[in-house]
Amino acid sequence: MKIAFIGGGKMAEAIMSALIRGGVVDIDDVAVSDVDGGRRRELHKSLGVHVTYDSRHVVHEGDVIFLAVKPQQLDEVLDGISNSSSGKLFISIAAGKRLASIASRLPGGRVVRVMPNLAALVAESMNVFCADAIVTESDRQTVNLLLESFGRVIELEEEHFDAVTALSGSGPAFICYILNAMAEGGQALGLNDEDARMLARQTLIGTAQLLASGLYEPESLIAAVSSERGTTVAGLDVLSKTTVGADLAKTLAAAAQRSRELSK
Repeated sequence: MKIAFIGGGKMAEAIMSALIRGGVVDIDDVAVSDVDGGRRRELHKSLGVHVTYDSRHVVHEGDVIFLAVKPQQLDEVLDGISNSSSGKLFISIAAGKRLASIASRLPGGRVVRVMPNLAALVAESMNVFCADAIVTESDRQTVNLLLESFGRVIELEEEHFDAVTALSGSGPAFICYILNAMAEGGQALGLNDEDARMLARQTLIGTAQLLASGLYEPESLIAAVSSERGTTVAGLDVLSKTTVGADLAKTLAAAAQRSRELSK
């Protein structure tokens, strides 16, 4: 199976690296096109993949083509490769761009839309995909194989993708915002910057691992950490009187709205 990438940004690099590292594809079977010559040189040096400026060339050679350019650039890219799209499987990671819009510019192509996140760099991305009507069961198996090399995979209807984009696509930035606030709170209590950041970061990692293990759900973990008249309860009492929950909901709503705008 030959894999092509149109666009060689950080997300594309993370996916390529995971596919090669996991043995899903050989280096010789991966090619990427990018308009930036410096970026092409970086990718060739770091990963050893074939690089070119010519998107039509990688589409012609590839069996599966990742569309990894910015949403604002996607329509122009699709128009440039439309004559080579028939019989190909395309996987778009462009935020906000709908299946119907992509498929309309790729006659004869089969289109899957994916929302990953930057945790692909450490093979812990949350990958959600949806597929157009002509995508086959074999295509779905291929998509699952590729996406599982760098994280978890679920298929959802496209109507949920604005919410997915907000929650898991943009979510790492929101979590880091909260993490920074916790570290700053630790500094206000007398910890130095390095120690406060390490404590906050490892607490996040440990909590994520506990949840991933299946030993706890968020509610049961809260209960396990809390004891009557204890420190956790004192802190939770303050949190319960704030608008943090509502503010997070507004944050996700704003991100989802931007995703809807990008689709127009």
